[in-house]
Amino acid sequence: MTAPIIIGVDLSLTATGIALAAGGTTIRTDAAHPIESRLQAIRNRVSELAAHAELVVIEDFVTRSPAASTLGMMHGIVRVRLREDGHPFVLVPPATLKKYVTGKGNAKKDDMRMAIYQRFGLDFSDNNQADAFGLMALGLDAYGHPLADMPAVNRGVLEKIEWPALDQEQAA
Repeated sequence: MTAPIIIGVDLSLTATGIALAAGGTTIRTDAAHPIESRLQAIRNRVSELAAHAELVVIEDFVTRSPAASTLGMMHGIVRVRLREDGHPFVLVPPATLKKYVTGKGNAKKDDMRMAIYQRFGLDFSDNNQADAFGLMALGLDAYGHPLADMPAVNRGVLEKIEWPALDQEQAA
């Protein structure tokens, strides 16, 4: 069985990280532009990339964050667009992603980047790209295609997420 096409998305109003099997990208927006045009640009690009995937794995946002209202708007517009377009997605809490990658749910950003380098041999200078890669790796592992050998404690988080059945025939 071939690996499903999964993309990881770490939403950010300034630099959304996207991880694809063929590599990653960052959606950058200019703070000088109105928030609505920035949200549209992010929504449209994520939707365009999702058209070629079987699943989008998105890092959920922390509601206690100072940026929660902006992140809430961004999540809402992206998630509604994915649903309207029929693209399945899964939300992964930040602590769950951190535990999968590092073994600790309270890991810092630099710990995430170091663990990705140690386990997967990839060096990201952008934290959003690192998180997006971790989301993609987590999704692939959930469907039986791990990108690296992960300790049982890390893989234990896979059971905490409700993974949808994938129809690989529908992927573009």
